[in-house]
Order: sequence, then structure tokens, then C-alpha cells
Amino acid sequence: MMGSKVYFVSDVHLGSKMHTDSVNTERKLCRWLDFARKDAQAIYLLGDIFDYWFEYKTVVPRGFTRLLGKLSEISDSGIPIYFFIGNHDIWLTDYLQNECGLIVHRKPLLTEISGKKFFIAHGDGLADKSIAFRLLRKLFHSKFLRSCFATIHPRWTVSLAHAWSNKSREAGGVQDFLGEDKEYLIQFAKQEIVRTPDIDYFVFGHRHLVLDFQLNEKTHVINIGDWIQHFSYGLFDGKEMRLEKYQQD
Repeated sequence: MMGSKVYFVSDVHLGSKMHTDSVNTERKLCRWLDFARKDAQAIYLLGDIFDYWFEYKTVVPRGFTRLLGKLSEISDSGIPIYFFIGNHDIWLTDYLQNECGLIVHRKPLLTEISGKKFFIAHGDGLADKSIAFRLLRKLFHSKFLRSCFATIHPRWTVSLAHAWSNKSREAGGVQDFLGEDKEYLIQFAKQEIVRTPDIDYFVFGHRHLVLDFQLNEKTHVINIGDWIQHFSYGLFDGKEMRLEKYQQD
């Protein structure tokens, strides 16, 4: 029987060296999915679930078999799973849709859930003023450059991608809360709420923050956190949204 709750998780970064043991994190995520499916109406994966994912025409990355199997099992049971691309798992085509039954979103989604309006996105590229990041994002989203990248053997591309990811974090790619005026996702929400004033919840990943910021009397900006430090998730029970930490091991 379909449940009534909606679950959100983001920024697991499976395969990253930031995990002491990435496979153990994958196992924990699978246990969380089993926990969520008991009363889930839907599950939202808000990007960067994988630290690196690149689909060739007939080949997908090695590993993640526990997670892919669990997602397929839950999807087959009738619970919809929505997958939003992040800035680490941009390069997917149709594998997760066709093999695992996921509903893939490449752009932000404005939707209604149980009478509440949600703006849902990974969060990268929304009002971020960093010229370097915006340039990189444009390059990473280029279909031509993706085609060029696909001609290189994975023995080089996978190592390069993980090295790039680790270097980014060492250089301070993830920062603590910067304050209302400097958090670009809060600034984006302020701009968007002028255009769409009836949004109840902005739900983002990307920043690795566990954050519930009240924008006005009606609207909250939620950042889901991550599964590197926080093991956090979002839960909408049909009336209100809250942040939780998964501690059942």
C-alpha cells in the first residue's frame, strides 16, 4: 500500500575518498531506503548521489550494485523515485530510467505535494555568482565536450574525475553556512518567490548544509545536508517538512 510521506536525500557522493569506506556508506543508504519505503509516497534523490557517473553508450561505471538493485526493487514495487542530476553525476543518459525505473530530472521542478508547493533542485547554477563555477558548469553540460570525453578510455577518465573531485574539496569546495546575504540559494529563493509567491518549500542539495531557513511566514528554504558528515534527509509528512538524521544501524 502506498504511504503518505515523501523523503529527500542528497549529496551521498558514493565512490568519493571523503568516505572512510564508501561501500559501507552504500550499505547504510540501502538500509535507509528500506526504512523510507515502509511509508513512502515518493523518494527524491537530489543529485550527487554518485561522486562520479558517466554513461558510455553500452557501459556504465563499475560498482554501486547494492544501490542500483535497491532502487530498482523499490521502483518495481510502485514507489516513484525521482533522480535530479547534480554537478557530479551530470553525465547520465537512459540507464537509470530504463534499468532502474527512476524518473530523471535535469532541471529544477516546481510541483505540488499534498497541497503544498515545492521548488526542488540540486542547487548548482542557481544564482551562483562564481564566474569560474559558471564556466565549468557550462563546459560540463556541453554535449560536444561530453562526446569528446566519451572517446577517452575509462582507465584515464575515472581517475581524472576522482582526482578533480578530491582537489576541489581540498581547496574548500564545501563551506559552512555563509550567512543569509552570502548564501546564493537563499538569494535565489528570494528572487523566485517574487515570481512565484505561493511556494511553501524550496528544497536543495549541493551545499552540504543541514539548513531550514524561514524566508517569510509561509516559505522555508531547506538544504538537505549530505551523507559524508551528516547522514541527513528531508521528510515531508503531508503537513510540514522537517530535517532528520538517519541513526538506525
